[in-house]
Amino acid sequence: MRTVFAALFCGMLMAGVADAATVTNRDEKTAVLVIVERESRMEFAIASGATEMICPSGCFVTAPSGDRVGLQGDETIEIVNGSVEVK
Repeated sequence: MRTVFAALFCGMLMAGVADAATVTNRDEKTAVLVIVERESRMEFAIASGATEMICPSGCFVTAPSGDRVGLQGDETIEIVNGSVEVK
């Protein structure tokens, strides 16, 4: 029974990650994004060259340059010169 529960739980986690937006920092320094999901606001640091998954349910992202974009949760974005580029 534990094995079945563990398999279902892992499947649910993977399903949530699969729908998240992918962000890659192409800049030479760490970028700090401000992410707003529903009423929650947080700062999210992405190291130079790193790729992270964010916003599984959609969100608004403010880049270091001040650019603000709305994401649905399935986009691929890059941080270039402090700005967000949606691919």
